[in-house]
Amino acid sequence: MGFLWALIVGGLIGWVASLIIGKDVPGGIIGNIIAGFIGSMIGQAIFGDMGPDIGGFAVIPAIIGAIILIFIVSLVLRSVNKK
Repeated sequence: MGFLWALIVGGLIGWVASLIIGKDVPGGIIGNIIAGFIGSMIGQAIFGDMGPDIGGFAVIPAIIGAIILIFIVSLVLRSVNKK
């Protein structure tokens, strides 16, 4: 049950980050979950465990990390699509 909760929270974190930055995550729901998990790792590495903890994610650093990840992925995809 804990893994399912982590998937849901990771997906929500990726979705919120994509709403904030205004760009869709490639891959839909799976992409949101992946962005949430990887963004959580990035955010917690940079900012630590500040803010509320839900489903094993420190929410504020996870959202900031997901925003960073989505921004970088969108830049890479934009440069690849121009070629």
